[in-house]
Amino acid sequence: MVLEKPGADLALREVELRSPGSGELRLDVRACGVCRTDLHVVDGDLTEPKLPLILGHEVVGTVREIGSGVEGFTIGDRVGVPWLGSTCGRCRHCSSERENLCDDAGFTGYTIDGGYAEGCVADASVCLRLPDRYGDVEVAPLLCAGLIGYRSYRMAGDARRIGFYGFGAAAHILAQIAAQQGREVYAFTRPGDTAAQDFARRLGAVWAGDSDASPPEKLDAAILFAPVGDLVPQSLRAVDKGGVVVCAGIHMSNIPAFPYGILWEERVVRSVANLTRRDGEEFFAVAADVPIETSVEAFALADANEALRRLRDGAIEGAAVLVPDP
Repeated sequence: MVLEKPGADLALREVELRSPGSGELRLDVRACGVCRTDLHVVDGDLTEPKLPLILGHEVVGTVREIGSGVEGFTIGDRVGVPWLGSTCGRCRHCSSERENLCDDAGFTGYTIDGGYAEGCVADASVCLRLPDRYGDVEVAPLLCAGLIGYRSYRMAGDARRIGFYGFGAAAHILAQIAAQQGREVYAFTRPGDTAAQDFARRLGAVWAGDSDASPPEKLDAAILFAPVGDLVPQSLRAVDKGGVVVCAGIHMSNIPAFPYGILWEERVVRSVANLTRRDGEEFFAVAADVPIETSVEAFALADANEALRRLRDGAIEGAAVLVPDP
């Protein structure tokens, strides 16, 4: 499914898949998650995509062909390909264990063709081993909603009361981890979305309400998964002294002016950018032990536009995943 220009529907095309080069793997795609970042690419919010482009950065595949210089993989291995598709390994960020900020990074499904297809080619150095306990469809959302969500979750520190603004693919995964760790989850949804609020409670949230509501207790931290700038001052008012607000998205609407008083008392606002290989290894080690139940709605590859529309409308409970025909 190919994006030929921003704002257009994806088009079903036959595309010849090249053989892997040095350091690469060719994969047969078994499932690919549909992420809100894909919407930002389609809508032109992210302005520098490779065009034409095959979207998709929550790729579950099996190794079909191995390029030269690759070690540690065999034909048939199941791997995951995340958003961070390549790094230079030379810049000051890569040299200081901050490869997520690499000056010359490549991104799966944005500057590198991704997994809305029957096959793809990926840099072997970013491919991740996936826990056997999860099926292909169930594990796909963990490759972005899980990985970048987990990085955002770690940025919240040891918060006991944690708020999630936007209860979709990422929040429904992290709510289960937080509950397992004995934290209190407060879920904020689109105003009036009682179905999402009920969903959050079923996954262990101690409170769920509208995004413009105040929680019954001051929060230690809040993570914003909804790309809505107005939620920054809203969440600052919800966190206690010394609390942190983590903006987890790659794109957000403009943040309005707000009084210094709601930032004072050592509250912090910070963003999260991309992920590192270490994030992936740590998260999947947790996922192998914590029985995360991903709520997934599967779509055929040719129905990618419908999956994106449903995601935009907030009509997906949990995550959407594309499954190529056998």
